Amino acid sequence: MTTQILIVFAVMVVSYTVVKIMKRPVETSMLAASVLGGLTGVLFQTPRLADLPRHLIEGAFTYLDVILVFSTATIFMAVISESGGVNYVVRGTMRSLGKLRALALLVLMVIVLIPGALTGAGSVSLLVVGAPVALALAYLGIAPRRAAAILFIVAGLSAAAPPVNIWAMVLCAGTAIPYVGFDLPLGIPVLLLGTFTVLTLGLKRDKSLERVALPEVEKGMTWWRIAVPFLVFFGLIMAYKIWPFSTPVLGLPLMFVIAGLAAWALSPKKLKILELSSNTMKRLLPLLASMVIVGMLQQVMTVTGVRGLISYAVLMTPLVLLFISFAVIIPFSEGVLAYGAAAIIGIPLIWFLDSIGLHATVAIAGLSLLWPLGDGLPPVAIIGRLSVLVTQYKGSYWSFLRTTWLPWIVITVTGILMIVFSAKLEFLVRWSM
Repeated sequence: MTTQILIVFAVMVVSYTVVKIMKRPVETSMLAASVLGGLTGVLFQTPRLADLPRHLIEGAFTYLDVILVFSTATIFMAVISESGGVNYVVRGTMRSLGKLRALALLVLMVIVLIPGALTGAGSVSLLVVGAPVALALAYLGIAPRRAAAILFIVAGLSAAAPPVNIWAMVLCAGTAIPYVGFDLPLGIPVLLLGTFTVLTLGLKRDKSLERVALPEVEKGMTWWRIAVPFLVFFGLIMAYKIWPFSTPVLGLPLMFVIAGLAAWALSPKKLKILELSSNTMKRLLPLLASMVIVGMLQQVMTVTGVRGLISYAVLMTPLVLLFISFAVIIPFSEGVLAYGAAAIIGIPLIWFLDSIGLHATVAIAGLSLLWPLGDGLPPVAIIGRLSVLVTQYKGSYWSFLRTTWLPWIVITVTGILMIVFSAKLEFLVRWSM
């Protein structure tokens, strides 16, 4: 039986590698691994040929709820950005706090954190607010390489921040753990690590840089036009927490739709909401495809026994060595598999960590801090590439990545310590309920 599983696993690895060598997207590579792995499993009747299409289709719908949250949240942020809200906030921040450098950096950090926290994707933060925030960093005299490093780390942390964390959602769906109690275990480290990053990389001013112009703002835009949609969204969340038995369960997708409609109604310029939504969904297609194929890959690995083999490998690894290996395995798995890493590696890990008495929710939060680092590593490197793009950094990619070394180490140590001492940090989960 083990030989059969190893053959299936080898076929999946080889097919992924071959397609990647052909310079196809990571989603295509994972699809090839799913289909060819499933067909190889058919040779051993795991699954039967007649059942393979059912498994692929079931897997494709595994993360439908995550896809709905991701889509509606991104459209909401696109409406805010298109109405001129982002440029208005960035320009107002620089005008008011430009001379208070540390405070200005902290406000810019929050601006970058919000889109990723609401959508679960750091790439959305860069697509929505990356360009104006990059201008603001240049206005503060921060060289493009350090600006790219700041945006990469903070955008990655935004994907880990609550309320939407796709890695945590994938792990919760695969381990039957409710997606609740993550607010403080994720929110506190994200804010502390983000603050450390922007102050470490951004306090020093490069006097050789010329001062750049701030982004233009839309006529008629005001603070209340920006604040009301967010108040609507967070008000709906808080209403359910305060009155859980009398407030209808709307769900995050519908909450984002309601907040998006409020932003559309308050926009100072006329927005073609259907066209804007369509264009936003076109940009999201690669990420949505990734979630669909991750579900298929997870289903195929389960039915062929490959996921069980990985779980066994985790169980057999000495505990201290396992914890140390997180510093390498978790980021590199994200660089190769994107969100698929949470399903393939993360789910067996959480089962094991929970079985030895660690707190699953806090451990998931710790792992969620490590995965975003992999979004700067090839072949995916989506956040890394976007950070370089929006800051117009022309130097070596690896030179930019080396600039992140200190925040990278601090984030890695923090994530691993959260996992190791997760049982002692259980109170953060209780306080989040």
